[in-house]
Amino acid sequence: MKDYLRVFNILSDEEIDWALQVAQNRTIPKDHYFIREGELSKEVAFVQSGFFRSYHHNDAGEEITYCFSFAGSFLTAYSSFITQQATAENIYAMTTASIVSIPRQEVLRLEKASHNWLRLTKTLAELEFLKMEQRVFLLKENAEYRYKDLLQHHPEYLQQIPLQHLASFLGITQRHLSRIRGLVRN
Repeated sequence: MKDYLRVFNILSDEEIDWALQVAQNRTIPKDHYFIREGELSKEVAFVQSGFFRSYHHNDAGEEITYCFSFAGSFLTAYSSFITQQATAENIYAMTTASIVSIPRQEVLRLEKASHNWLRLTKTLAELEFLKMEQRVFLLKENAEYRYKDLLQHHPEYLQQIPLQHLASFLGITQRHLSRIRGLVRN
């Protein structure tokens, strides 16, 4: 996490150490939840190893995967973290995962204590917004384009994620995904 935070060139080593002093190392076993629908988000975590799937349920009760979080990224139920209202999402460990967790009250305290922490959280929020906007625009494209984009930009998804979750992420059925994979290979 320290190396990741240094990349932004916003925080001093001392400011990073403040966060590490209040952070907790945790392991989340495979098939366990970081947060479930209906809960309040009370922490933000840095994924050190493993990966997570974020999903919600549609009106028919089906799971719709909209995000994956791999090692080297932050993880939280963002809207719930901000508003302190119950989340509609589930964040599920696809593998055993090691995280560094910082409680919400400590993040708020860091922001009050340091203008740089406020700048960093703003920067991280902007990056999350851009990622979500790219996802929305990508979903306007046809399924084959979405698959090729994923192949080009996130090949790790194709290697590590079960097909049913990958298909849900792409907004298609598993059968359609298999057909597209066959076309792209040929």
